[in-house]
Amino acid sequence: MYHYAAHELSTKQNYKFLTGSIIPRPIAWITTIDPTTRVVNAAPFSYFNVVSKELPLVSVSINRKPDGQIKDTARNLLAQKEAVIHLVNDTVLTAMNQTAAPLEATESELLGTSLTLVDSNHVKVPAIAEAPIRFETLLHQYVPLKHQEQIITDLFILEVTDYYFQPEIFDHEKQYILPEKFSPIARLAGDNYSHIDHFIQLKRPD
Repeated sequence: MYHYAAHELSTKQNYKFLTGSIIPRPIAWITTIDPTTRVVNAAPFSYFNVVSKELPLVSVSINRKPDGQIKDTARNLLAQKEAVIHLVNDTVLTAMNQTAAPLEATESELLGTSLTLVDSNHVKVPAIAEAPIRFETLLHQYVPLKHQEQIITDLFILEVTDYYFQPEIFDHEKQYILPEKFSPIARLAGDNYSHIDHFIQLKRPD
C-alpha cells in the first residue's frame, strides 16, 4: 500500500485524501440569518452527520476561510443559535451549487436563484420550500477546534426540533423515508457528486 504521514502533507493534500476517501458524504444545505442585517444566508456543507437519537442531534463542521476568518453560516449560528438544514437531491442540486459562491456577508446567496423561502415553525430562520427534506434546528453545543491556539474549524452540534418531508419521498403510514424516491445527492471529492446506485440488505447478527 502507498503510505503517507499526515504531518508531512500540505493542507491541500490532507483535504484531497480525506474527501476522496470518506465518501459519499451527506450534504447539509443550511440557511441562517444575520441577526443585525437580517440577510438570509444559504450554503452547503458536507462535513455533516447524525450524532444522537435519544436527543435528535446532528453535527456540522464548518472550516474557517484560508485567512482564518469565520464563515457567514458559522457566525450566524453563533449569534442566532438556530438554522434550517436541507437535504439535497437532483431537484435542487443546481441551486445548491449556486449558493456555494463566496459572497460578502451583506449579500444573500439565494438572490441568484428561483428558490422559494417559507416560514419555519420553531425557528426564525426561513426554509427553502423546494428541498425534499428539511430539519429545523437549535444550537446545542459549539466546539471550536484549534491548532496551535488558532481556531481552524467551527464544530456545531444541532438539535432537530422539526422534520419536514415531501409527500412523494415519504411513506406516511409506515413513517419511512423512501430512499429510492428521495435519491439523495452525496458529496465526493473535487467537483463531483453521486447518487445511491443500488441497495444491499444484510440482517445484523443476533
